[in-house]
Amino acid sequence: MTALNKDNYSLRLDYPIHFNYNEGLYVPVQPLPRTVSVNVSGDGWNLLRKSWLTFAERPVEYSISNPLRANAINSTSLTAQIAEHFPDVKVNYVVSDTFELGFERKVTRIIPIRVDSVHIDLRPGFVISSLINLSPSLISVEGPASLLEQYPDTILVRVPTRKIQNNYDEIVPLGLPNLRSVEVSHSSVFISFEVARLLRPIPTIQ
Repeated sequence: MTALNKDNYSLRLDYPIHFNYNEGLYVPVQPLPRTVSVNVSGDGWNLLRKSWLTFAERPVEYSISNPLRANAINSTSLTAQIAEHFPDVKVNYVVSDTFELGFERKVTRIIPIRVDSVHIDLRPGFVISSLINLSPSLISVEGPASLLEQYPDTILVRVPTRKIQNNYDEIVPLGLPNLRSVEVSHSSVFISFEVARLLRPIPTIQ
């Protein structure tokens, strides 16, 4: 207990951080850190209290005015901001182990969906007797332009069921890439169509 009254102790704390930028126009290409490590010094009691209450503090707000040019956190500016949150201890420096930043412009693409009707596997003697219904017929993908290049211009969906002889209505996954920075409006589609049995063979054209 006596030792806690002494000064000049140092401690490394993880402090919450929140990034302010135009989220409607830009998207980070890698996850933004939720905390930053900061080295502080002071007497034992204050440091002990801070080590327990750090995450009860409001996050430091770090603003990025031009995300396309921001490639790293400004440690000097951030240290000064965090110091305002620690009036009873000395903030020595921010530990620069998670300082890389990367942003791209946010882009939205609308991609049509089509059913691969040629490869629908019907039992012999059965045919599709209605339109093939697809819902949704369009999806939107939103994220960094470089990542959206991995998505096709048209999504061709194959019906996985084999030897179909009854009316079909199933939810089928789209099988799209699962990328952290990309938001996809739908990950599956509903496909339905009617199936009928042929009473006589389909005549061939001579």
